Amino acid sequence: MASITTSSGEATPAEIERQLTERQLQVLQYLLKKAVPLKVYTVYADQDELARELGMTRQALSVHLKKLKDFGLIRTGREFVDVTDKALKVLRMSSNEAIILVKVQPRYRTIIYEKIKELPIEKAYRVSGDYDVILITREVNVNDILRVLSMMEGIEDTKTFISLETLRE
Repeated sequence: MASITTSSGEATPAEIERQLTERQLQVLQYLLKKAVPLKVYTVYADQDELARELGMTRQALSVHLKKLKDFGLIRTGREFVDVTDKALKVLRMSSNEAIILVKVQPRYRTIIYEKIKELPIEKAYRVSGDYDVILITREVNVNDILRVLSMMEGIEDTKTFISLETLRE
């Protein structure tokens, strides 16, 4: 079967799904069910670029990356490095998730929704109910996000929750 791609060269999830066999979908569903979620933070850059920015040779960087990889602190691939949740613990940074509820005055919603996309968040949901937006971020980002939100015209209220323990993933 020929691959289907969009004008951007990327196949959409629906197009990919149509190309998979029932057995391939079954394998994928099984793998997802058995998978352990892993939180990562991805840096998209090649090693030459990273070495240059860190002021070291590519060879020296490679040695350091191998050691970090052996400890499970990073995963590497072609032009990316994933920093794992385990690395945050080593750096004594909180990896706890934070949930910020945001109430927006109706006439400012479009503007606020666009500005929210620029914040250091993992996810943002537009929701119905007493609040308009739910932001998911890391605890380490909460103060910066709240500072920015407090300066935005049209924000009526925020409520913040910090996760204490994961009961189920």
